[in-house]
Amino acid sequence: MRRLDVMTVLGLIAGVMMIISALVLGGSCRYFWSFPSLLVTVGGSLAATLINFTWRDVRNALTTVRLAFVTELWDPYQLVGLFGELSRRARREGLLVLEEETERLEDSFFAKGIQLMADAMEPQAIRDILQTDLDYMVHRHELGQSFFSTWGNLAPSFGLIGTLIGLLQMLATLENPDTLGPSMALALVTTFYGAVLAYLILLPLAGKLRLRSEQEQLLHHMMLEGILAIQAGLNPRIVEERMRAFLSPKVLAAMPEEEAVAEAGGR
Repeated sequence: MRRLDVMTVLGLIAGVMMIISALVLGGSCRYFWSFPSLLVTVGGSLAATLINFTWRDVRNALTTVRLAFVTELWDPYQLVGLFGELSRRARREGLLVLEEETERLEDSFFAKGIQLMADAMEPQAIRDILQTDLDYMVHRHELGQSFFSTWGNLAPSFGLIGTLIGLLQMLATLENPDTLGPSMALALVTTFYGAVLAYLILLPLAGKLRLRSEQEQLLHHMMLEGILAIQAGLNPRIVEERMRAFLSPKVLAAMPEEEAVAEAGGR
């Protein structure tokens, strides 16, 4: 179920390679290297970002960022088939038999829901507990998104600060022509660093984390409704139809073919 998000990696590599190619074709990359500019742009914007968050928030954000590169989400059509299978098994053998399913489920939310159902808790109690877990997950993901979006919004501003520093240094030493070049380089390269850091790395990462959070919320809502439907003793076909209500028409159109392949592989 764990898969590398190729688009994130491809986008970052492609963006970096195109920028480097443009620099090489336009002259030399060494003109765009400035350690003082990195200190002002990267170090300064990171320091300002840290002011906005606690240590726990930063740690959670660094943990969450892996979701932009690796996805551990279920495929929606797999959930439909799985809940149909669980529903049929529950009708044949009872809810308690589903407790053993928690051992093979990697999703802690899914496993917890199955365990609560097997423990014969009231439906409203199960909904309340799982909804609380879901709300906390959303809050945790929002903190991760906020960290990178805040950093991304601050990076161009610190690029401008570096530009001001370079211009002031240049104006202060107009009588010495040897210092004009390095001062102007600092003034311009910091703006370049701030723009690349924000618009190629940080803000796209925040956007990918937001998308991943929305996908995970949808899947967990599917799990919640499926668990409650099984506990209610609904017909497996009705359980599957309830799950299909969460899917887009495109996914629904592809499902018969996918299910046929899965059934053929299971025989």
